[in-house]
Amino acid sequence: MPWRPPSNDRFYRLMVRSAAFLRWAFRVRVHSSGTEHLPRPGARQGASRIPVPGTGAVFAMTHFGYLDFAVAELLLWRHSGAQLRFLVHQGAADHWLAGPAISASGHIVVGYTDHSGAYDAAVAKLRGGEYLAVFPEAGVSRSFTVRECRTGAVRMAAEAGVPLIPVSIWGAHRLLTRGHGFSLRRGWRAPVCVHVGAPTLFQPGVDVEAATGALRRSLQAGIDRCIAGFPLHPEPGAWWMPAHLGGGAPTEAERQLLDAGDAARIRRRHQREKQPPPQAT
Repeated sequence: MPWRPPSNDRFYRLMVRSAAFLRWAFRVRVHSSGTEHLPRPGARQGASRIPVPGTGAVFAMTHFGYLDFAVAELLLWRHSGAQLRFLVHQGAADHWLAGPAISASGHIVVGYTDHSGAYDAAVAKLRGGEYLAVFPEAGVSRSFTVRECRTGAVRMAAEAGVPLIPVSIWGAHRLLTRGHGFSLRRGWRAPVCVHVGAPTLFQPGVDVEAATGALRRSLQAGIDRCIAGFPLHPEPGAWWMPAHLGGGAPTEAERQLLDAGDAARIRRRHQREKQPPPQAT
């Protein structure tokens, strides 16, 4: 188990500023649209940006690469100086290096099997005025199209009485994603596009399945908008483009088969971990 230091806003701000420095050092160009839908800077108390009860929001984000979280946080930080908490999978929290940083940043860890504690903690933070980021796809989409979304983002926003804001990120997966490590050549002056959709405030008794389907369509519409305005013109078969646009990414059918294989391996691993150790003879 990694060391788990207590949450520290100074550490979080240090991490954000370090990420901002790396963005500047590599001259990463972030093109954003829909930023009028982000919370107003005045929604925080004073220069310290202390959360105010009743001003929270859920940010539902696409997840094509491992740096999507940093792009979203830097966008919100630049817009209002606010911090964005994330729901983080237990696997990342157990990492010897990432685990302490996740704990010190005040993120919420979602367990391997029991998600109730993380859900309750997330709703409490939202009611307290925190901004919470969720990857409703629950994993990186290898097809670079928005895959099936889980209902947690809608349920949390509805229960806490806060808006749900869709955020589509395109281009960050070129820098670092599953099966493709970081490249200095790709990273230098790399473009990244972000589209922030209109917030939705749900009424009590909302149909979470229908609302989640609408969220998926909104996220994909944002991705389509980002692709249309992306300043790079990919070569035919480029690995970072979706198959339906002539890219080399897996098709939706191939992606579903790969995801099913991943799920089966995770289930087998959990079953092995639950088995009692053999008795000594």
